[in-house]
Amino acid sequence: MVLLQLFPCIACKADVKNCAIKEIPIPHEWYQPGDLLIGGMTSQFTHDVHELKFKEYVPEDLLIHMATKFYQHPLALAFAVDEINRNPKILPNVTLGFHIYDCYNNDKMTYRTTLDLLYKSHRYFPNYECDTQKNLMAIIGALDSETSFQMADILDLYKIPQLTYGSFPPVDRDNSKLPSFFRMVPNETHQFLGLVRLLQHFGWTWVGLLAVSGDSGEHFLQEMVSLLSENGICEAFAETIIKQGGWDTRENVDDLYSSIHTALLNSTVNTIILYGKATTIIPLTTFLHLENELLENNSFRRVWIMTAQIDFGLIFLQRACGLEFFQGTIFFSIHSQELPAFQKFLRNIKPYQAQGDGFLKDFWEQAFVCSLPDPEETSMVDGTCTGEERMERIPGPFFEMHMTGHSYSIYNAVYAIAHALNALYLSHSNSRPILGGGKRDGLQDLQPWQLHPFLQCVSFNNSAGERVSFNDDKEVEGGFDVMNLVTFPNRSYSRMKIGKVDPDALEGKELIIAEERILWQSRFNQAVPLSLCTDFCHPGSQKQKKEGEKFCCYNCVPCPDGKIANQKDMEDCIKCPEDQYPSKDQDRCILKTITFLSYEEPLGISLASLAVSFSLITVLVLGIFVKFRETPIVKANNRNITYALLISLLLCFISSLLFLGQPTKVTCYLRQSAFGTIFSVAVSCVLAKTVTVVVAFMATKPGSSMKKWMGKRLTNSIIFLCFLIQATICILWLGTSPPFPDLDMQSMTKEIVAGCKEGSTLMFYSVFGYLGFLSLISLTVAFLARKLPDSFNEAKFITFSMLMFCSVWVSFVPTYLSTKGKSMVAVEIFSILASSAGLLCCIFSPKCYIILLRPELNKREQLIRRKN
Repeated sequence: MVLLQLFPCIACKADVKNCAIKEIPIPHEWYQPGDLLIGGMTSQFTHDVHELKFKEYVPEDLLIHMATKFYQHPLALAFAVDEINRNPKILPNVTLGFHIYDCYNNDKMTYRTTLDLLYKSHRYFPNYECDTQKNLMAIIGALDSETSFQMADILDLYKIPQLTYGSFPPVDRDNSKLPSFFRMVPNETHQFLGLVRLLQHFGWTWVGLLAVSGDSGEHFLQEMVSLLSENGICEAFAETIIKQGGWDTRENVDDLYSSIHTALLNSTVNTIILYGKATTIIPLTTFLHLENELLENNSFRRVWIMTAQIDFGLIFLQRACGLEFFQGTIFFSIHSQELPAFQKFLRNIKPYQAQGDGFLKDFWEQAFVCSLPDPEETSMVDGTCTGEERMERIPGPFFEMHMTGHSYSIYNAVYAIAHALNALYLSHSNSRPILGGGKRDGLQDLQPWQLHPFLQCVSFNNSAGERVSFNDDKEVEGGFDVMNLVTFPNRSYSRMKIGKVDPDALEGKELIIAEERILWQSRFNQAVPLSLCTDFCHPGSQKQKKEGEKFCCYNCVPCPDGKIANQKDMEDCIKCPEDQYPSKDQDRCILKTITFLSYEEPLGISLASLAVSFSLITVLVLGIFVKFRETPIVKANNRNITYALLISLLLCFISSLLFLGQPTKVTCYLRQSAFGTIFSVAVSCVLAKTVTVVVAFMATKPGSSMKKWMGKRLTNSIIFLCFLIQATICILWLGTSPPFPDLDMQSMTKEIVAGCKEGSTLMFYSVFGYLGFLSLISLTVAFLARKLPDSFNEAKFITFSMLMFCSVWVSFVPTYLSTKGKSMVAVEIFSILASSAGLLCCIFSPKCYIILLRPELNKREQLIRRKN
């Protein structure tokens, strides 16, 4: 009923002269006749004038003002049609025409002008077919989604193809249910993904969301909140702005300001995403200027990110407002390419040469701030347009000579329709003869609904060399351009392309951006701004969630010991590789140095010096005993056993050198087994000497049977048997699981200890256990024989030496197990030297004293006298 009320007359089949039709003129239209017509619906006019010649036929609240920037949209359509009509390869012998209306950004006027496109001829016979036929094949429009789908409600009934040039569908619209609906813009999902990738690129995790109220705005907020959360980003606020149609009461204006006042004033967020219609920028700009004057600060100078639907040119409908708040804004734009021929087309436009263009007069007067004179008047007054004004001199905010994304979409839409018409026309002409007039017959037989499959399959390269085609969802394929807004003191601005969104790129690589080309808001001093709930955690610390707050708000706590954080904002600290250790600040890993007990370091030099010194002393003692081998004291203590003991002690001292230096396969293979075998000989010699003393004393008793055990046979048997057992253990060890070089990365924090793995732990402890067993037996036997009445009884000295020997090795066990790295090696070397030196000193120092300093005691008479 609402639609019918716009047309007071009913259909008339009689002569036009008999039809009492009240003409309803609309001044803002552009008609160019042709064999086939393309309709157009623009959004050039917004609410802001006091007079309207046809206001009695439109809603009372509809006051209009032209957005001169959007005049490029009908010009792009006219330019494309002109190019096609000049091109003999597309629709030859057929002239394309067009009929363009404006929707005035009003629901009722959208329905009115849509019906006018369908039924009203240029002779103004609304709702009549009468004696003329309007051969309308497709309609291009509109700029925003609400207007587009209001048009679709009507056009879909008649199956007339509709190609939108700047709108995205709200959430409750399904394209599959609109077979006539085609979109010249990519899917909005690509724009949402581009927003997320942009935030990730700059590390902005705390952002605000502002969206125009309505289905599209609600859909945006739902989608973005979900996407942000999935990608580790939090929304500081998510508010709606009342759309333009709701500014008609004081209460709605108050609601507009209150909805964004708290969000902008009380939030610490530095990045705000704005989503809405082209006109959404107007109330936001008004609010920012009013609040800034009251607060006298720069609290609103932030990073604004805006979607492709919003246009900055509309700010200049409010001539008192500028763009200072939006300096450095990053915004998405429908992809476009420059067409040099279009600029030439614009330069040739003159106000007095236009035919049928009902938009040009308003555009010219507002763009150049002058008045076009009445053709009937000949006199010129001040402020009168000369008609020689040049469009390239119009400031960019009011009109751009470069083709915008929306105009580029319109241009491609006209060509898509033309190519589809050409294919449809050719398919019809195959069965029809060409008339003598040169035109093909059958123009009247072409129906708009027949164009759908040809549009769906259309694919061509435009004059800029880009491929244009529709996907299965009837959306043009492609991405978005990413732009940076650069403002100037004279209230003009420039758009700088800084990147693009490529939906066909690999995941995570959809956004391509040249960060160095971005000009930021002045308050950020050309540094990349931060937008975080909490300042990022520096390397060396990790996040700790704040209870009751969003996951982007957290505390920063130092990493636990042994872990590092080498990046900002790490969720958890990580362990360094085994061959590295954390730095002091726990922000990086440092390579461990390989360490071992070397000959060059003081400890190594000291131990090596001790080993060599004791070796030389042992050689000296051996030399003394060899030189004085015929003396009673040497003979009385079994020379052969003494020599064997001294040689084994010499080898013990030398074997300790195998533990110094960087471990190799040979040294690891020999050192423990050589030490164990040699030491078993030394201890067995001590045991043999003790047993000899005991047997010798017992053999002196009358009737003793121990005399048969006297001699070298017993001592040699003891030494050989003890050596054989230890040698067998070592051979089994080396044959089954021998020691090998190893790098110990765990024992020391900052060092890798180069050492030897013992292979079989059981065999290792068996070697040391057997030595302990021999030592214990020797200590026991020596202790029992310590009081035997013999002038040269060694049992006392052997007892003390074995006591010292056992003490060293008993202390060795806990000390060895409690030390790490090269200290373990030092402990073992020290134990070898100390125990060997104990045997050398305790057993041989008394004898050397007598031989060298008290030779009078080294006589047979002294032995006999003492014995008696």
